[in-house]
Amino acid sequence: MVRIPGGTFLMGGDDWDARPEDAEGPVREVRLDPFMIDPACVTNAQFATFVKETGYVTEAERIGWSFVFRQFATAGVIDATVAGAPWWAGVEGAAWRTPEGPGSSIGARQNHPVVHVSWNDANAYAAWAGKRLPTEAEWEMAARGGLERKRFPWGDELAPNGRQRCNIWQGHFPTAPSKGTVPVKSFQPNGYGLYNVAGNVWEWTADWWGTEWQPYAENPAGPAEGSAKVIRGGSYMCHDSYCNRYRVAARTSNTPDSATGHTGFRCAAIL
Repeated sequence: MVRIPGGTFLMGGDDWDARPEDAEGPVREVRLDPFMIDPACVTNAQFATFVKETGYVTEAERIGWSFVFRQFATAGVIDATVAGAPWWAGVEGAAWRTPEGPGSSIGARQNHPVVHVSWNDANAYAAWAGKRLPTEAEWEMAARGGLERKRFPWGDELAPNGRQRCNIWQGHFPTAPSKGTVPVKSFQPNGYGLYNVAGNVWEWTADWWGTEWQPYAENPAGPAEGSAKVIRGGSYMCHDSYCNRYRVAARTSNTPDSATGHTGFRCAAIL
């Protein structure tokens, strides 16, 4: 794991294209104790070890289906849709071992992030590993890599000198071909040594979703218990035309029992 020194940082953003409805701002000063965090998301190989040792069955496996990007769905499509997002399809048999449904596998993707894991699944893995999920503030401090008020983990330009720095959607969304996830240590790490904190897969955090922020001194744990958990970082499906949440201050949420083909997690721990 990587040691994050803690201290004070400026959390949130007020970018010109920020999303006020997501409570990205106001920019606020947050103080954290030092902590540890995984340099990369949990991989399929790591999750397989957890399952082998514990017999754990994910929520997608128990339910019998999960959401797959429609471009990847070749079999088992059921009548399950997401309002306003026709690019998602419910697929019977889609789960972490079979990410696109029947006939797919993770055989050649051992070092890709595990997907189709709910918050509850991620929390179970973290407990087994003697770790925990990062708080939203910890996730953002670590993702910033020591930089202050920058749009991305590497600076303000999305593709400095024309070089792609993250796995986000390329071309017209959602019709251009997609390669899906990439290995967890693709691209250059940020200043703290963290990989792929922008794009590739959304990452679960410990915090409940809230759309109003309180001063840290009044509410250091973030919003109280609610119906959804915060996810951070964006995914391979993010594109500026509809979802620019690969910015380091961006945030959104999903319910704790939800699983999709573009959500994973990394773990944290106290020193």
